[in-house]
Amino acid sequence: MGDTNIVNVSTEKFNEIWALVQQYALAFGIKILAAIAFWMIGRWLIGMAVNMVEKALGRQKVDPTLLRYVGSFITVTLNIVLVIGILGYFGVQTTSLAALIAAAGVAIGMAWSGLLANLAAGGFIIVLRPFKVGDFVSAGGVTGTVKEIGLFVTAINTPDNVLTLVGNNKIFGDTIQNFTQNAFRRVDLKAQLSGAADYAAAAALLKERIAQIPNVLAEPAVDVEILEFNLVGPVLAVRPYCHNDNYWQVYFDTNRTIKEALGTGFPAPTPTQNVIVHQAPGN
Repeated sequence: MGDTNIVNVSTEKFNEIWALVQQYALAFGIKILAAIAFWMIGRWLIGMAVNMVEKALGRQKVDPTLLRYVGSFITVTLNIVLVIGILGYFGVQTTSLAALIAAAGVAIGMAWSGLLANLAAGGFIIVLRPFKVGDFVSAGGVTGTVKEIGLFVTAINTPDNVLTLVGNNKIFGDTIQNFTQNAFRRVDLKAQLSGAADYAAAAALLKERIAQIPNVLAEPAVDVEILEFNLVGPVLAVRPYCHNDNYWQVYFDTNRTIKEALGTGFPAPTPTQNVIVHQAPGN
């Protein structure tokens, strides 16, 4: 009889514990589902808010570079706020969490000083505007077209169609060349002449032919002058000017014109050597 009572008491305790487990599991499950819903709705609202801000700034004709930077900053900030809100829903003290985040921020800042330097450099790039999205630049050891200026890195697409991400701090701390900033650009090429060639006639012919190449500017005029001398003969500097968009077309067409213009009527620039043989006495 005593054993039966013990079994009954144990069963009742188990049922009570199981009921509590089910109750808390149900409540916690509902909170989990609610948190997932909050996250999805929050992300959707953040995307919509960022889209509205970008459209509003776009109507004010704000530069696309600044638009993307502002959009990234707002997205990161609102996502942090959303995470803190969801943790607060679970009963986590947000004030303590804020202090914890601040302390963690100091530690992370010391460990990730390079990352923060990239963030600061990105802000300077936006403010000082050494280049913008769409410019053809040489920055941080990479040459190409700027696709995006992010919070930490800048995306540059190289001429061989390779997307390269460069840290903003590396870009800002290095020399920046913006090939798109000015309206036109000079093409620098060379033409080798033979020492026996009439350099004045060659220069006049090149000026005439290159001036006829499409998209070569009449002003400034084409420069063709002696640049240097070597063992073969004089080297001409051939320098037409063109708009930035036509640089490579003018570059290749000018090379072709140099070959065609100097290929006939002028001696080939062939290296020569004079060999002097001294005969020893008695031989």
